[in-house]
Amino acid sequence: MFPASLRAAEPSSVGGAALDQVLGLSVGAAVVTAVLVYVAWAHRTHRIEWFQRLGDALHARTGEPGWASIPALFVASSLVVALLGFLWDVSLHAGRGRDEGPLANPAHYLILYGLFALFVAGMSAVVFPRDGQKPGIASVRITRRWYAPVAGIFIAACGFYALIGFPLDDVWHRLFGQDVTLWGPTHLMLIGGAGLSTAGIILLHREAEFSEEWKRSADNHSARTLHKLTLSMAFGGLLIGLSVFQAEFDFGIAQFRMVFAPLMIAAAAALTLVAARLYAGPGAALFAAFFFVIVRGVVSFIVGDVFGQANHVFPLYLGSALLIELLALSRLKERPLVFGAVGGLLIGTVGSVIEKFWNDAVFQFPWPRDIWLESLVTVVPVAVGAGLCGALFAVGLDGRLPVNRWVGRSIVVGSILVTSLAVANGLNATVPDDAQVRFTVQQVGTEDEPEVMVQATTTEGLVDAHPTWVQITAWQGGGAGVVTQQLRRTGPDSWETTSPVPIGGSWKTLLRVQDGRMLTAAPIFLPADEALGAEEVPAEAEMTRDFVPEITILQRERELDTSPWLWGAANLVVLVCSLAILAGISVAVARVSGAIAREGRRRREELESGPGGGDGVDEGSGAGRA
Repeated sequence: MFPASLRAAEPSSVGGAALDQVLGLSVGAAVVTAVLVYVAWAHRTHRIEWFQRLGDALHARTGEPGWASIPALFVASSLVVALLGFLWDVSLHAGRGRDEGPLANPAHYLILYGLFALFVAGMSAVVFPRDGQKPGIASVRITRRWYAPVAGIFIAACGFYALIGFPLDDVWHRLFGQDVTLWGPTHLMLIGGAGLSTAGIILLHREAEFSEEWKRSADNHSARTLHKLTLSMAFGGLLIGLSVFQAEFDFGIAQFRMVFAPLMIAAAAALTLVAARLYAGPGAALFAAFFFVIVRGVVSFIVGDVFGQANHVFPLYLGSALLIELLALSRLKERPLVFGAVGGLLIGTVGSVIEKFWNDAVFQFPWPRDIWLESLVTVVPVAVGAGLCGALFAVGLDGRLPVNRWVGRSIVVGSILVTSLAVANGLNATVPDDAQVRFTVQQVGTEDEPEVMVQATTTEGLVDAHPTWVQITAWQGGGAGVVTQQLRRTGPDSWETTSPVPIGGSWKTLLRVQDGRMLTAAPIFLPADEALGAEEVPAEAEMTRDFVPEITILQRERELDTSPWLWGAANLVVLVCSLAILAGISVAVARVSGAIAREGRRRREELESGPGGGDGVDEGSGAGRA
């Protein structure tokens, strides 16, 4: 009944990259690094002048000094390229499975370029100032006559943090096998470094506003207009960076509980949109959301329609942006921290409802009643914390951080803790004991492209009346091979497909059930995999399969029996690096804010005007912002 074409395709390797690829990447990185070190040394010792001329030319157009305009150019190009490469990479893994190494996947070249360019952007800000020049208002002293903008240092740190994710990823695969999921710890380093760098570029723009070059361009209206446009786009870039964590939901192949979807959307929206509106002014939140939609739409078209890979969709954020713009019409805008908290509350509640309508219309799976209460309990505090952090970012850029430093520190630490608890709750999934499913499988495809219709009957009472999903997922079948289908309920414990699903070849086809905290799966067809030493799990006309943890099927390449001490230590290293990056942006914002506040006090003393107040924040200068 099931033809010979069900035999699996030739398996790919498991574990780290081949040594020739490791050697090639190492040599290539060493050569590029040597060239960059030479350029930096030659520029600072006046042996070359083209780098200085490039900065001067960009200054003439943007009004910003070279140490800000050059990094902005690099970051803009690097993040667009890295985003395209990243989403292409996710689609390739979803459609084809694991690859043979970092050089065997074309998307990796785009990611590597993007991340390396990000590191170069930060370092260009660090090395550009020379001859004792103090860039911006919060420069950091490196040597006796070398000062660097603090935001440039942070951007370079983000690039380095993301770049070391590549070799660490290879080490991770050698220790624990390949984790074919976006949320692998080293994968999160690649995403987090690139995403947070956009906050660094916003901060760098702010430092540039206190430079002598910027003051001299006061009459250059085109430069000022371009600066405002670039700043608004940077907030849109921050929204894109924070939304990349949701990509598995965008592709309809999430390996985690659905409660994460509204949580991540609300957190990204609250932090970015609150900060954009408070700092960049009227319309900035809507502009950031529109910029997000345009960029993600173009990338989605390229990956799905031009490259022919798995299609994906994305959140909209326009409803949340409109809520923030309307809230800014109230007097709460004069009290930034209260504005951030209320804005986060609105996004976590009303914004989530608006986003649900969009999600249920275009995403693979709706947000069911099963997750509503849990989402309310977790999304609202996370969104409020994110809104407060967004407000802190905005007032920090204006030099108006709370006078009591423990207020800001408590908000940041508290938000991280609340988010960590929400994430821990989302990761808390259960697997039923002794639960099974009986399949009846009917072949309806051809010998070359076998497909089946499936009827499934689960253990009595396993699923309640409103499960999150009962679906069949078939993926990694080659090309754009991702098929997900919500099953139609035919009885209290029985379900059936509404259209054929593929099996055979390299397809991995399984029944997935999520109901409350239960997250489990049963295989329908799995190919043999010589590299894993795994035998084929054949599809039969009548068969009974046990429900098992999803990870054992979706991530067959994982080594699940490794030492828990080794696993814990490896995750601890990633956690420490991630917390260091979060501490870095907090310190950088505080340093810039403190410098702006001191400059504001100096100006007020000169003008003999009194200090402002309100909401317990030091007004600083605000650089004349409304």
